[in-house]
Amino acid sequence: MDNEQQSRDSTDRSDLVSEDGKNKKSVLCQRCGSKVLCPGMAVFAEKELFLPSMRKKSGLSNTEGSVDGDTLTAHWLVDDMYTFENVGFTNDVGRIKYLICADCEIGPIGWHCLDDKKSFYVALDRVNHA
Repeated sequence: MDNEQQSRDSTDRSDLVSEDGKNKKSVLCQRCGSKVLCPGMAVFAEKELFLPSMRKKSGLSNTEGSVDGDTLTAHWLVDDMYTFENVGFTNDVGRIKYLICADCEIGPIGWHCLDDKKSFYVALDRVNHA
């Protein structure tokens, strides 16, 4: 990532992250606009997580061979699944459940490891903010 891209990312984030590290805006599904999180309900976190490419739920099942996707580092971290306004979970893929929009079932928009009951990650690149 070049310096221009890096500074653009941090500028964009200051628009989204409050001084106490929480989301300033609502977090919305990119596809249908359904609200995933209300403002102030998640903390910005940097963690490298691999998310398969976005698609409807039927395409998320564990397929043979390699999976297309992205390693993303900027996430909203939520510590309680009941904090979400509207999110669904895929069936287990190993020790992971992927987060999807509960209305249109597009995803994954986030990641949850079954070993850690208090960490739900929503990728900033996979959602809109308003």
